[in-house]
Amino acid sequence: MTKNQVPGTDIILSPITYGAFAIGGWFWGGADENEAIKAIETALHNGITTIDTAPVYGMGHSENVVGNTISDKRNKVQLLTKFGMRWDSSSGDFAFDTKDNEGTPVKVYKFNGKQSVIEECERSLKRLHTDYIDIYQMHWPDSTTPIEETMEALQILKDQGKIRAGGVCNCPVDLLKKAIAVWPVSTNQIGYSMVNRSIENDLVPFCLENGIGILPHTALHKGLLTGKIKPGHQFGEGDHRPATPYFKPHNHTEVIKMLDQINYLAVERGISLAQLAINWTMQQPAIISVLVGARNATQMLDNVKATSFVLSNDEINKINEAFTKIDLKF
Repeated sequence: MTKNQVPGTDIILSPITYGAFAIGGWFWGGADENEAIKAIETALHNGITTIDTAPVYGMGHSENVVGNTISDKRNKVQLLTKFGMRWDSSSGDFAFDTKDNEGTPVKVYKFNGKQSVIEECERSLKRLHTDYIDIYQMHWPDSTTPIEETMEALQILKDQGKIRAGGVCNCPVDLLKKAIAVWPVSTNQIGYSMVNRSIENDLVPFCLENGIGILPHTALHKGLLTGKIKPGHQFGEGDHRPATPYFKPHNHTEVIKMLDQINYLAVERGISLAQLAINWTMQQPAIISVLVGARNATQMLDNVKATSFVLSNDEINKINEAFTKIDLKF
């Protein structure tokens, strides 16, 4: 399994990062904690040593599950978490109304003020049962805080030894330019997949030129690119996916059409469509680790198999050609 170094650091990441969003329960119609623990343990046992979480995933629940699971093997894990999505404060930009895992209504705000970042770091360290975070990431930009101020907070935390590196998420090129003028950004975590190519024209070249590794999330589009969720699928209560753009009926149908066109590539290799999609993403420029979630050990083992082969240039070109033949509407 080939591992990748985060630009400008001595941090080595596994080619797949275990994405701990869904195991927070919130936003995904609940989650089985015991199954989540087995998924994490399975990932580590099979060489997937990088884990990404965030405080807002279940209002602390995902971080708690991750922290409890890895507490006796911290030195074997690259731990990534985030800051800037607060449900206990009304500073910054209002993001959305939601409910926590107990059903209590909460309002979530985007806020990256210096003191807030430092406070959040302390809380994450406690939930994760660790004294350092490998990569600490700004979850979303917010209009009320200059990104330069946020970078100053990361510098303070780095100087204190509480983080090894700092990153951003969902950050466009114009903000990245301002950020790296103050402090070196190591990673940008952003949506990218076989059917979501929006970063290819400007963000990927900028990151390559400036030594910023891309951590693509939603590489399977919340399960859509597995091919197992067909149009008309009935989602559980509280599951947010039906309201997202790629699950709208027209786009859902178009994506399934593309998957039908490339399924023979998976059949020829004896792999799943999910493994095909993950491996395609792993091989794209500037990608240093692909975030993939798993609710249980079986899903995790399926994801791990995506690291056991390398798609040929011809196969990649055929996938890209299939993408040009579908008509997504947003």
